[in-house]
Amino acid sequence: MRHGVVQALVQNLDDLWHLYNIIERDDLVTARTTREVKMDGVGRPSSRRMSVSLTLKVEKVYFDRSVMRLRILGVVTEAREDLHIQGSHHTLNLEPRTQVTIMKSLWQKHQLDRLERAAVRQEPVVIVAIDFEETCVAVLQSYGLEVKALIRSRLPGKREAEKRENAITKYYGEVLDVVSLTVKDSPGKIVIVGPGFAKDRFAVFARERAPDMAKRIVGVKSVSSAGEAGAYEAIRCGVLGAVLRDTRAAQEISAVEEVLRRLGGSKGDVSYGSDEVFRDASEGAVEQILICDLTLREASEENRRLIDEAIRDVENKGGKVLVISYEHEGGAKLNALGGIAALLRYAKHR
Repeated sequence: MRHGVVQALVQNLDDLWHLYNIIERDDLVTARTTREVKMDGVGRPSSRRMSVSLTLKVEKVYFDRSVMRLRILGVVTEAREDLHIQGSHHTLNLEPRTQVTIMKSLWQKHQLDRLERAAVRQEPVVIVAIDFEETCVAVLQSYGLEVKALIRSRLPGKREAEKRENAITKYYGEVLDVVSLTVKDSPGKIVIVGPGFAKDRFAVFARERAPDMAKRIVGVKSVSSAGEAGAYEAIRCGVLGAVLRDTRAAQEISAVEEVLRRLGGSKGDVSYGSDEVFRDASEGAVEQILICDLTLREASEENRRLIDEAIRDVENKGGKVLVISYEHEGGAKLNALGGIAALLRYAKHR
């Protein structure tokens, strides 16, 4: 840290997401990449792609989870002299198994805390939100909820009892196949949620048909909806309790819900929007500041300076900083409040 340098080895998609929230404009990032290099020789000029180590001064960062890649765009500041590419633009593609070096003029405490948390591998949580009409199978990752499948049942009516039972068995079989594949790709705990008793019946079905996989089931909980809405409700309302306590996305969604709860209570112990939050931070009133990652990335230079100043004020006075992912519903809700909010140590009457 004396030189502001951190080296990291990317292991999975979650790691890329953490780096996406850490690497900023004007940082220096070094990694191996391929570059089209012109070759000198007799006859027509030729070129070939070579593996080289480059350092970029960052201009933009893009996260693409569909191809498990973090793209870093910037200007080359260091490279082999014979390549003659200093000052030109280039894109680094970070993927799992990539080693990267990041240099900052100033590392924020919340960025270092995030790196330390990312270095401890967290088990994913597979959420099955089911009723007799639809099922959502999703994995809760650091960046939010990754929906693996949405399955519709199309069951016959209750008057056709035999056909309905056969259709339920087929439906549960389809769900179980998806859950099995999901757990194979993302081995972790399984939580089954939903309204009524469809969830309980599916849990029994899973334990009978796939007993080894079913050992991963750590809870069967009630929520008011199935499908994707039910999966989000399970995270938001806290029915998953200890299972999600250490999951980043769950922490973020819970913090945003606390902001909304306090706003509804009208006690003056919460603030939102840049002007209010910056003022409260400077006065030492902020217990926790919440900032949407979209707000950080799209801020003008002046607004970014003010945000960084507020972060330092909060950290210097013992408060916490939480960067909220726009990829999940918590981030979307915070963005609607101006992208920044604060939980206060005491009530303020404005």
